Amino acid sequence: MTLRGTAARLGPVVAVVAIAIWIVQAYPDTRGPAELFVSAREITLPADGVSTVALVIGAAPATIRLTDGARRVSIDRVWAENGRTESTLRAGVLSGTAELEAGAPGFAPVRIAVRVTADTTDSFGDGLPDALRLDGQDADAFRQWFAWLAEAAYATEPVRRSPEIVDCAALLRFAYREALREHDSEWASGLRLDVVPALSPIHRYHYPYTPLGDGLFRVPDGAFAQFADADTLRRFNTYLIGRDIRVARQGDLLFYRQESQRMPDHAMIFLEQSQSGSAGGPWVVYHTGPSDDGPGEIRRPSIADLSNHPEPRWRPTPANPNFLGVYRWNILR
Repeated sequence: MTLRGTAARLGPVVAVVAIAIWIVQAYPDTRGPAELFVSAREITLPADGVSTVALVIGAAPATIRLTDGARRVSIDRVWAENGRTESTLRAGVLSGTAELEAGAPGFAPVRIAVRVTADTTDSFGDGLPDALRLDGQDADAFRQWFAWLAEAAYATEPVRRSPEIVDCAALLRFAYREALREHDSEWASGLRLDVVPALSPIHRYHYPYTPLGDGLFRVPDGAFAQFADADTLRRFNTYLIGRDIRVARQGDLLFYRQESQRMPDHAMIFLEQSQSGSAGGPWVVYHTGPSDDGPGEIRRPSIADLSNHPEPRWRPTPANPNFLGVYRWNILR
């Protein structure tokens, strides 16, 4: 039936309606959902772990999700007000690209591209990129995890302890690396930990997802590696705070040099407070290293006991030339 024939059989009003229906059927609306407003479709951030940018979506409620590049950018906050949704995006420490998708009922989803550019700034000239330094709550979290891991190794039976802990430097490397990991159930199971403390997490990044990859410690040639002996840890990965033990904070290091020993460089970890609830501190925890008598052991004497050690060369006092001082990790600089 033709359009003219249909209109002839119907009254004037009905004919107009029929014509409108015919037009809709013959020429359907192909525009699709309305376009969702977002304040930016392309964003650039430095890979410094702290830079943020606000993103506004012109609808509420709306969603924003990361579809690619989870280690490069994170969504810090999302909130809705005055008919729009706002979010804060934070850069990670890995350079590259990330992609987000914004959506709202009645709108087609919109993709946002984020480019995260490498940041190699090194304010202290110690080889460590500023992006990997920790401050504020992250610094406190690192101190607590580092100290707890060292003390937990002391409290763990040797047969259950990580076999890599064979001397003082190995204890430092172990506690440093594991403090920077993501502390989930899989991590705890891998270390055979029966108890994991309710400590604040490090938010800025997690090992090994950094520009250095598996590398943790700067070595003499300027590269970063997983292994470093006590002398290398002191010279290239820490900095001197002073030779007065009273300046030490949780997780700081005490270094000694005993020229008469086969392994002259020695390190201890300062425990301002015990995570196990022990009273009577502060303490130090350290591995004695192997000797002719056996593989050595982890000890945790108090600072008071160490200051009255029967061998003066182990006393942490300015008068002891074997005591090199209190050092702090470059990561906390």
